[in-house]
Amino acid sequence: MRNVSENRRRAHIIAVCLIGIVLNMIGAEFVKLLNLPIYLDTVGTLIISVMSGYLPGIVVGLFTNLLKSIQDSSAIYYAFINVLVAVIASHFTMRGKIRKPLYIILMTVIIALIGGFHEGLLAWVREEFTADMSVSKTIWGFVVNDFADKMVSVIILELLLVFLPVKIRELLKVDGWQQTPLTPEEIKAAKKTNNRIVSLRTKILALIIAACVTIGLIAMVISVVLYRQYTIDEHFVLADSIATLVVERIDGNKVNDFIEKGEDAEGYKEVENLLYQIRESSKDIEYIYVYKILEDGCHVVFDLDTEDLPGSEPGEIVPFDASFSEEIPELLEGKEIEPKISDDTYGWLITVYKPVYDQNGVCQCYAAVDISMDVIKNNELTFLVKMLSLFLGFIIFVIAMGLWISEYNIVLPVNTMAISASAFAFDNEETLEENVEQIKKLNIHTGDEIENMYQAFTKTTENSVNYMNDIQNKTEMIANMQDALIMVLADMVESRDENTGDHVKKTAAYTRIIMDKLREIGIYTDQLTDQFVSDVERSAPLHDIGKISISDTILNKPGKLTDEEFEIMKTHTISGAAIIDQAIEKLPESGYLEEAKNIALYHHEKWNGRGYPYGLSGEDIPLSARIMAVADVFDALVSERCYKKAFSFDEAMDIIKKDAGSHFDPKVAEAFLQSRERVSEVMERISVEISNKKK
Repeated sequence: MRNVSENRRRAHIIAVCLIGIVLNMIGAEFVKLLNLPIYLDTVGTLIISVMSGYLPGIVVGLFTNLLKSIQDSSAIYYAFINVLVAVIASHFTMRGKIRKPLYIILMTVIIALIGGFHEGLLAWVREEFTADMSVSKTIWGFVVNDFADKMVSVIILELLLVFLPVKIRELLKVDGWQQTPLTPEEIKAAKKTNNRIVSLRTKILALIIAACVTIGLIAMVISVVLYRQYTIDEHFVLADSIATLVVERIDGNKVNDFIEKGEDAEGYKEVENLLYQIRESSKDIEYIYVYKILEDGCHVVFDLDTEDLPGSEPGEIVPFDASFSEEIPELLEGKEIEPKISDDTYGWLITVYKPVYDQNGVCQCYAAVDISMDVIKNNELTFLVKMLSLFLGFIIFVIAMGLWISEYNIVLPVNTMAISASAFAFDNEETLEENVEQIKKLNIHTGDEIENMYQAFTKTTENSVNYMNDIQNKTEMIANMQDALIMVLADMVESRDENTGDHVKKTAAYTRIIMDKLREIGIYTDQLTDQFVSDVERSAPLHDIGKISISDTILNKPGKLTDEEFEIMKTHTISGAAIIDQAIEKLPESGYLEEAKNIALYHHEKWNGRGYPYGLSGEDIPLSARIMAVADVFDALVSERCYKKAFSFDEAMDIIKKDAGSHFDPKVAEAFLQSRERVSEVMERISVEISNKKK
């Protein structure tokens, strides 16, 4: 059924486009039959653009001129105007202004100005202006004619909009829906979705335009370059052929006589007249002259007069052009030289030199032919304007096609899915079911990845409704397990050392203080995300979890540890990481445990690489561990232990400052030092809480 529907849609679009093309062709033939000074070859384009949409209108405009070019090749260069008529008419229609008199006149004026200028430009590059016609006056004439033509077409359009039955107008409507059609309000909403940067529609349009413009420019540049080279080669051949004709008309044995006597020499005038006839054979030839090349310069044999420049007299010596300095030795020897392009005394020219030999085979002079490069430049400009006109018509068609397909097959389906997802409510079971039904009603059937995405989206939505409550319960259970795990592991440490309870609470608070200050002063901001800060603060109490594996004899020894005992004590970092690894295996999605592992394993590493267990240095130490190192050492300094007395607050701060850059990350230490008031407040508050708890 879907294939039948798609085939009908395609047949309908083709039929509508054919109607527009036929109307254009009938209009053009009608005015030609009556010899009217208008064209009426865009009337069908206007009607279809307004009633069916921009893409059918553009198709009608483009293919009308393609068909007309079968009889008149120049018609293809006007396709751009017919296509532009479709774009402008569609724009005014979509804005709801096609029935307002002021906007109708404005639309007609815009189309006439563009059409008149385009037609005038083409006439100019084709050199159709006569000597008594100014460019501005002629272009204005084209504009006036275009205005009259387009106004007649618009009047026909308006009459059809008034008198054409609604049913027929409905039949002419064309769309490309690949889903349940949306209302105008829904279309407006789908096109106005909020985007973080730019919309998908804009990206697709920009991509299509960029691709078309890039390909078009490359194609035009290549075409112009090839055309230029072809034209230059062609003119080289022309110059060479003309030079050969000149050589054939000159008797090498009489060259010296021609130089000495000029027009009085026998046969001189006859040869000169023949040379004039040769020059007149092609309008592209600028100069024909014959020189005898000697050490002191070019001795004139023949030099034909032109409208702008009289030729030199026979026997006159013309200095060598600077551009021929490299060829002078060969010319003096009577050798043939390659044709060349020069820009010198007499302008930008293609020049061909051909040697003239006497009866003994000795070169007596050179016949030279110059063709102005301005001719080639003008031809190139004409070619470029025609190419640009042709490409613009096809580029607009490709852009319109891409926009049409992307809008109906990508943008609107994706945006309607996004709107449906955004409107999804979880109030109750009944609301959830209504949401699913709304999504099903979209009925997206693009037949590609978008449809696959829609089907997956619909299925996922249904599954989400079925399992929503179950997922929510499991999520809450996992969260509770994570929080409970932290407390259990922290209690395990507290049960081993009566001082640790105070220590783990304070160090957790100090890590938060350090991280807040680092973010405030703009240090490590790329790492200090909200999630990272939360993970470090939650997992800080686990930094000494590995001490559970250390014997009480060593852990609570009142005096200084021996070297052997200290080596055993240092293993608490690796043991702590191993314990947390076991927890991670049980709760693999608990991201904070990864930071807990980093803290437990590396919080005794030092910035200068002299810490343990691995001797890491600098930023090779995880940031969480570098933060923990400052918090851990500070609290150890200000806390009384069985093996030492407590340092004062200021003394501890001085030690942190002194060891910044050796023991501690200097940036982390500085953040801690800048937070001394907050650190003092937290230290006092937690100490009071612990004291009250013991009572």
